[in-house]
Amino acid sequence: MPHLIQPLDTEDPLGPLPQEFAAIMRPELPSLIKEIGVEVTRAYPEYARLLDGPNGQAIRVGVEQSLSSFVDLVAEPTSPTTLRDDMCRRFGRFEAYEGRSMDTLQGAYRLGARVALRRAKKVGQSYHLSPTLMLSFADALFAYVDELESLSREGFLEVQSQSGEHSEALRRRLLHLILAGRPAPGSAIADLCEQVGWALPEEVTLIAVRAPAELDRLRADRDLLVDLSAPQPHLLIPGALDDARRSMLEQALPAGRAAIGLTVPTALACESIRWARRVLELVDSGVIDDAPLIRCEDHLTTLWLLSDPALLDQLAQRELAAVAGISATRRDRLVETLRIWLDTRGTAAQMGALLDVHPQTVRYRMRSLENIFGDQLVDPESRFATEAVLRALRLRSRSTGTSP
Repeated sequence: MPHLIQPLDTEDPLGPLPQEFAAIMRPELPSLIKEIGVEVTRAYPEYARLLDGPNGQAIRVGVEQSLSSFVDLVAEPTSPTTLRDDMCRRFGRFEAYEGRSMDTLQGAYRLGARVALRRAKKVGQSYHLSPTLMLSFADALFAYVDELESLSREGFLEVQSQSGEHSEALRRRLLHLILAGRPAPGSAIADLCEQVGWALPEEVTLIAVRAPAELDRLRADRDLLVDLSAPQPHLLIPGALDDARRSMLEQALPAGRAAIGLTVPTALACESIRWARRVLELVDSGVIDDAPLIRCEDHLTTLWLLSDPALLDQLAQRELAAVAGISATRRDRLVETLRIWLDTRGTAAQMGALLDVHPQTVRYRMRSLENIFGDQLVDPESRFATEAVLRALRLRSRSTGTSP
């Protein structure tokens, strides 16, 4: 922005602003930024939502940078504008990613300029600035806004020039990096986030989808990362799965079966999808009942008990060694009675009702169990291990239809 140093009370024809004008403007910036924010979000409610979202801080920094840069250029026309230019292009890219035209952003820019001009008039009256200077300010301000719009349009057109297929490929690549299960270069993830207009969240929720999977893109939220072409289709939701997200999934995956992983820090995303896929496996094996959307959160104990089948076999061999030499029929009866006792700590009558046997039979079996297991049923740690084994074996038996 070229300039000419001149007195503040100049009556010369319209021209560049004097450098001294920056000293008057700079103290106004903090309150002016807040005022512009209020006016813009009132006129454009969609920006109020964005300011409360993951990109809110970046938007605030961009607005502050744009206004500060104007003052910097008045004070020193050779001031660098690299950061401002980058922020404006980001604004344009973000509008394209959100599916809006440039009209909304242009309107916000111009509304901000009108608010700034209104403030300048008040300040001008306080400093008794000449009408010619105020006209020069208005002329420079709206020329500056035209420059901001031009920069934002560059970013907007950059996104539009990318094919939808290319953009989806980048988003899938980003999803793969997040799920890599090993430290991925932060710069690689950051670069992809920048390219696809996606803010890296602190937490994520992974969804495992049964193949073949289809997603209704019109009903799906725009911030999902999706790969339904993989042998094990999956998608990522930024943040937790609240009621609104769940409703969205029910509509966007109308024909599919899916398991909702736990919400975890983004660095642990691979664990969330692992648990979700394991739930689908347990559904297939009959351990967990099928449903359109199944939450891992509802089956944590099952996931834990069946997390390592080979280790479960070893633990069962150790904990049930006392009944290993007994005939299969009697062993099954004793083990089932032991499981019911560990589950309920009930009376002989209560346990008999559950086992469909006479209470006296329960008492006989319990005496046998006390003789066979001895201190194993008295020691808390041993008793807990035995109970965990019996619960896990019962869960696993659902898939085979056999006794635990």
